[in-house]
Amino acid sequence: MLNLKDISVKYGKITILKDISLQVGEKQVVSIIGANGAGKSSILNAISGLVELFAGGITFQGLDLKGVPAFKRALMGIVQVPEGRELFPKMTVLENLLMGSMKTKRDDLNHHMNKVLELFPRLRERIQQGAGSLSGGEQQMLAIGRGLMSKPKLLMMDEPSLGLAPIIVAEIFQIISSLKEGGMTILLVEQNVRKSLTVSDFAYIIENGQIALQGEGRVLLKDEKTKKVYFGLA
Repeated sequence: MLNLKDISVKYGKITILKDISLQVGEKQVVSIIGANGAGKSSILNAISGLVELFAGGITFQGLDLKGVPAFKRALMGIVQVPEGRELFPKMTVLENLLMGSMKTKRDDLNHHMNKVLELFPRLRERIQQGAGSLSGGEQQMLAIGRGLMSKPKLLMMDEPSLGLAPIIVAEIFQIISSLKEGGMTILLVEQNVRKSLTVSDFAYIIENGQIALQGEGRVLLKDEKTKKVYFGLA
Protein backbone atom coordinates (compact mmCIF):
# COMPACT_ATOMS: atom_id res chain seq x y z
CA MET A 1 0.00 0.00 0.00
CA LEU A 2 2.74 2.47 0.99
CA ASN A 3 6.32 2.59 -0.26
CA LEU A 4 9.06 5.01 0.81
CA LYS A 5 12.18 4.83 -1.35
CA ASP A 6 15.41 6.44 -0.13
CA ILE A 7 13.70 9.54 1.28
CA SER A 8 15.68 12.30 2.93
CA VAL A 9 14.35 15.33 4.80
CA LYS A 10 16.23 18.46 5.85
CA TYR A 11 15.23 21.28 8.16
CA GLY A 12 17.42 24.09 6.93
CA LYS A 13 20.91 22.62 6.69
CA ILE A 14 20.21 19.88 9.23
CA THR A 15 19.49 16.42 7.84
CA ILE A 16 16.62 14.84 9.80
CA LEU A 17 16.09 11.72 7.67
CA LYS A 18 18.61 10.08 5.39
CA ASP A 19 17.87 7.38 2.82
CA ILE A 20 14.83 5.95 4.58
CA SER A 21 13.14 3.08 2.73
CA LEU A 22 10.16 1.26 4.19
CA GLN A 23 6.97 -0.44 3.14
CA VAL A 24 3.53 -0.93 4.64
CA GLY A 25 1.40 -3.74 3.27
CA GLU A 26 -2.38 -3.69 3.21
CA LYS A 27 -3.97 -4.78 6.52
CA GLN A 28 -0.56 -4.72 8.25
CA VAL A 29 0.47 -2.95 11.44
CA VAL A 30 3.97 -1.54 10.96
CA SER A 31 5.83 0.24 13.76
CA ILE A 32 8.54 2.88 13.64
CA ILE A 33 10.49 2.85 16.88
CA GLY A 34 13.26 5.06 18.19
CA ALA A 35 14.36 7.58 20.78
CA ASN A 36 13.17 11.19 20.91
CA GLY A 37 14.63 13.15 18.02
CA ALA A 38 15.40 10.06 15.95
CA GLY A 39 13.18 11.28 13.10
CA LYS A 40 10.08 9.13 13.62
CA SER A 41 7.50 11.92 13.43
CA SER A 42 9.27 13.41 10.42
CA ILE A 43 8.59 10.20 8.51
CA LEU A 44 4.85 10.52 9.17
CA ASN A 45 4.91 14.22 8.30
CA ALA A 46 6.66 13.43 5.02
CA ILE A 47 4.00 10.84 4.17
CA SER A 48 1.22 13.31 5.06
CA GLY A 49 2.84 16.03 2.96
CA LEU A 50 3.52 18.32 5.91
CA VAL A 51 7.24 18.44 5.14
CA GLU A 52 8.96 18.38 1.76
CA LEU A 53 11.34 15.66 0.67
CA PHE A 54 14.94 16.61 -0.04
CA ALA A 55 15.42 13.35 -1.94
CA GLY A 56 13.64 10.08 -2.66
CA GLY A 57 9.99 9.35 -3.32
CA ILE A 58 6.76 8.06 -1.80
CA THR A 59 4.03 6.05 -3.49
CA PHE A 60 0.61 5.20 -2.07
CA GLN A 61 -1.40 2.42 -3.70
CA GLY A 62 0.95 2.74 -6.65
CA LEU A 63 0.45 6.50 -7.06
CA ASP A 64 3.41 8.88 -6.82
CA LEU A 65 2.74 11.46 -4.10
CA LYS A 66 5.21 14.00 -5.47
CA GLY A 67 3.48 17.37 -5.67
CA VAL A 68 0.29 16.11 -3.99
CA PRO A 69 -0.67 18.58 -1.22
CA ALA A 70 -1.47 17.42 2.30
CA PHE A 71 -5.25 17.90 2.06
CA LYS A 72 -5.45 15.77 -1.09
CA ARG A 73 -3.42 13.03 0.60
CA ALA A 74 -5.98 13.04 3.41
CA LEU A 75 -8.77 12.72 0.84
CA MET A 76 -6.88 9.77 -0.68
CA GLY A 77 -7.16 8.01 2.68
CA ILE A 78 -3.84 8.88 4.37
CA VAL A 79 -4.92 9.97 7.86
CA GLN A 80 -2.56 11.01 10.65
CA VAL A 81 -3.42 11.03 14.36
CA PRO A 82 -0.84 13.58 15.55
CA GLU A 83 1.37 13.51 18.59
CA GLY A 84 -0.25 15.60 21.31
CA ARG A 85 -3.74 14.78 19.93
CA GLU A 86 -4.33 18.33 18.55
CA LEU A 87 -8.01 18.33 19.45
CA PHE A 88 -10.30 21.35 19.40
CA PRO A 89 -10.59 21.76 23.21
CA LYS A 90 -13.54 24.19 23.24
CA MET A 91 -15.59 21.97 20.94
CA THR A 92 -17.57 18.96 22.12
CA VAL A 93 -16.64 15.34 21.57
CA LEU A 94 -19.32 15.16 18.87
CA GLU A 95 -18.05 18.27 17.11
CA ASN A 96 -14.46 16.96 17.15
CA LEU A 97 -15.61 13.67 15.61
CA LEU A 98 -17.55 15.51 12.93
CA MET A 99 -14.39 17.44 12.03
CA GLY A 100 -12.95 14.13 10.90
CA SER A 101 -15.91 13.21 8.70
CA MET A 102 -15.00 15.19 5.57
CA LYS A 103 -15.06 12.06 3.37
CA THR A 104 -18.20 10.53 4.86
CA LYS A 105 -21.41 10.95 2.87
CA ARG A 106 -24.30 12.41 4.82
CA ASP A 107 -26.36 9.23 4.44
CA ASP A 108 -23.54 7.15 5.95
CA LEU A 109 -22.61 9.58 8.73
CA ASN A 110 -24.80 8.25 11.53
CA HIS A 111 -23.89 4.64 10.75
CA HIS A 112 -20.18 5.41 10.71
CA MET A 113 -20.43 7.55 13.85
CA ASN A 114 -22.10 4.64 15.67
CA LYS A 115 -19.31 2.28 14.58
CA VAL A 116 -16.68 4.64 16.02
CA LEU A 117 -18.65 5.06 19.26
CA GLU A 118 -19.01 1.28 19.59
CA LEU A 119 -15.21 1.12 19.57
CA PHE A 120 -15.02 3.97 22.13
CA PRO A 121 -18.08 3.66 24.43
CA ARG A 122 -16.56 6.20 26.82
CA LEU A 123 -16.83 8.84 24.10
CA ARG A 124 -20.53 8.09 23.67
CA GLU A 125 -20.98 8.79 27.38
CA ARG A 126 -19.26 12.16 26.96
CA ILE A 127 -20.58 13.04 23.51
CA GLN A 128 -21.68 16.59 24.50
CA GLN A 129 -18.74 17.22 26.84
CA GLY A 130 -15.99 19.65 25.87
CA ALA A 131 -12.90 17.89 24.53
CA GLY A 132 -10.64 19.96 26.75
CA SER A 133 -12.30 18.56 29.87
CA LEU A 134 -11.59 14.91 29.01
CA SER A 135 -8.87 12.87 30.69
CA GLY A 136 -5.65 12.23 28.76
CA GLY A 137 -6.74 8.73 27.81
CA GLU A 138 -10.16 9.92 26.66
CA GLN A 139 -8.55 12.66 24.59
CA GLN A 140 -6.35 10.07 22.89
CA MET A 141 -9.41 7.93 22.16
CA LEU A 142 -11.11 11.00 20.69
CA ALA A 143 -8.07 11.75 18.51
CA ILE A 144 -8.11 8.18 17.16
CA GLY A 145 -11.89 8.28 16.74
CA ARG A 146 -11.66 11.53 14.79
CA GLY A 147 -9.10 9.90 12.52
CA LEU A 148 -11.37 6.90 11.97
CA MET A 149 -14.24 9.21 11.01
CA SER A 150 -12.25 10.01 7.85
CA LYS A 151 -12.52 6.37 6.76
CA PRO A 152 -8.75 5.99 6.39
CA LYS A 153 -7.09 3.51 4.09
CA LEU A 154 -3.87 4.11 6.05
CA LEU A 155 -4.11 5.23 9.68
CA MET A 156 -0.89 6.75 11.02
CA MET A 157 -0.61 7.17 14.79
CA ASP A 158 2.11 9.30 16.35
CA GLU A 159 2.91 8.34 19.98
CA PRO A 160 -0.63 7.28 20.99
CA SER A 161 0.50 6.12 24.46
CA LEU A 162 2.59 9.19 25.31
CA GLY A 163 2.00 10.45 28.85
CA LEU A 164 -0.74 7.95 29.68
CA ALA A 165 -1.05 5.72 32.75
CA PRO A 166 -0.11 2.05 32.19
CA ILE A 167 -3.72 0.84 32.43
CA ILE A 168 -4.76 3.34 29.72
CA VAL A 169 -1.76 2.40 27.58
CA ALA A 170 -2.96 -1.21 27.70
CA GLU A 171 -6.42 -0.05 26.62
CA ILE A 172 -5.03 1.98 23.70
CA PHE A 173 -3.03 -1.01 22.44
CA GLN A 174 -6.11 -3.21 22.78
CA ILE A 175 -7.89 -0.75 20.50
CA ILE A 176 -5.00 -0.96 18.02
CA SER A 177 -5.26 -4.75 18.10
CA SER A 178 -9.03 -4.51 17.46
CA LEU A 179 -8.45 -2.23 14.48
CA LYS A 180 -5.88 -4.67 13.14
CA GLU A 181 -8.33 -7.55 13.48
CA GLY A 182 -10.84 -5.47 11.55
CA GLY A 183 -8.43 -5.13 8.63
CA MET A 184 -7.17 -1.59 9.24
CA THR A 185 -3.73 -0.73 7.84
CA ILE A 186 -1.73 1.09 10.53
CA LEU A 187 1.63 2.84 10.63
CA LEU A 188 2.51 3.33 14.28
CA VAL A 189 5.17 5.63 15.75
CA GLU A 190 5.70 4.68 19.37
CA GLN A 191 8.28 4.73 22.19
CA ASN A 192 6.74 1.77 24.01
CA VAL A 193 8.92 -0.81 22.30
CA ARG A 194 7.55 -3.95 23.90
CA LYS A 195 3.90 -3.24 23.17
CA SER A 196 4.65 -1.92 19.67
CA LEU A 197 6.60 -4.97 18.63
CA THR A 198 4.00 -7.28 20.13
CA VAL A 199 1.19 -5.79 18.04
CA SER A 200 3.20 -5.23 14.83
CA ASP A 201 3.61 -7.43 11.79
CA PHE A 202 6.82 -5.59 10.92
CA ALA A 203 8.91 -2.86 12.53
CA TYR A 204 11.67 -0.39 11.74
CA ILE A 205 14.00 0.94 14.42
CA ILE A 206 15.32 4.44 13.69
CA GLU A 207 18.58 5.89 14.99
CA ASN A 208 19.76 9.38 14.04
CA GLY A 209 17.46 9.61 11.05
CA GLN A 210 18.41 6.24 9.59
CA ILE A 211 17.07 2.69 9.83
CA ALA A 212 19.22 0.74 12.27
CA LEU A 213 17.18 -2.48 12.41
CA GLN A 214 14.13 -3.90 10.71
CA GLY A 215 12.19 -7.14 10.82
CA GLU A 216 9.09 -8.91 12.03
CA GLY A 217 7.82 -7.45 15.30
CA ARG A 218 8.06 -10.60 17.41
CA VAL A 219 11.49 -11.43 15.97
CA LEU A 220 12.87 -8.00 16.88
CA LEU A 221 11.33 -8.38 20.33
CA LYS A 222 13.77 -11.26 20.90
CA ASP A 223 16.73 -9.58 19.19
CA GLU A 224 19.70 -9.08 21.57
CA LYS A 225 20.61 -5.66 20.18
CA THR A 226 17.00 -4.50 20.58
CA LYS A 227 16.96 -5.69 24.17
CA LYS A 228 20.25 -4.01 25.01
CA VAL A 229 19.70 -0.68 23.27
CA TYR A 230 15.95 -0.19 23.81
CA PHE A 231 15.08 -2.22 26.89
CA GLY A 232 18.30 -1.58 28.81
CA LEU A 233 18.83 -5.32 29.23
CA ALA A 234 22.24 -6.89 28.99
